[in-house]
Amino acid sequence: MSTTDAVAFWDGVYANRPASTDPLPNYLLAETITGPPGAALDLGCGNGGDALWLARQGWRVTAVDISAVAVERLTELARAHGLGDRIAAEQHDLRDAFPSGEFDLVSVHYLHTPFDLDRSIVLRAAAHALRPGGLLLVVDHGSTAPWSWNQDPDVRFPTPHEVAADIELDPSTWTVERAGTPKRIATGPDGRTAEVTDHLLLIRRTA
Repeated sequence: MSTTDAVAFWDGVYANRPASTDPLPNYLLAETITGPPGAALDLGCGNGGDALWLARQGWRVTAVDISAVAVERLTELARAHGLGDRIAAEQHDLRDAFPSGEFDLVSVHYLHTPFDLDRSIVLRAAAHALRPGGLLLVVDHGSTAPWSWNQDPDVRFPTPHEVAADIELDPSTWTVERAGTPKRIATGPDGRTAEVTDHLLLIRRTA
C-alpha cells in the first residue's frame, strides 16, 4: 500500500483518540534509561509521552511519526510545556527513509503497523545511527490487548532474541544487554485495563 494510505490510516487512529495534555511515558523507557542525557531519537512517537519525558530529563529529542496528526500534536505539546527547544517533531515514513543524525539513544516502542514495513532494516539503521556507548531500546507487543487495532488471533509476536537475530548486528560492535518479556497491567484509550506482555530488547553500541 502507498504512503498516502499509511498516513491516512494512522492520522485516523490518532484523530479518533482524545488529545492528551500531558501523556505519560512508556514505563519501560522510564525504568531502563537512567544514564546521563544526550541526543535521542524517538521512532514512532505517537502521543508524545516518551519524547516529553526524555526532554524533561535533559535529552535533545528528535521525535518522528508517520502521522501528521501525531507530529502536530507533539509540536504543540512541546511548546505548551516549555520544551519546544528540546523536541523536534518530524513526519517520516520509515519505509522510505531514516532520519539523519547520530544519537546516544534510539527508542522504538510498539513500531507495529498493518502496512508493509521491513523492521529489520529500520532497526539496523537505528543501531548504526548510535554513537559508541549509545543504546537501542526496542519494546514490542508480546500479546494482544482488547483495544489493539490488530485483533488477529493468529498473529505471532517475535521474541526479543528473534528480533535481535533479524537485525544481524556484528557482536564485536553491538551487544545485547537485556532481552525479556515483562508483564504489566495496561490501561487502554477507553479506560479498560488488561494484563499484557511486552517484549523488551536493549542493545548497546560498544565500538
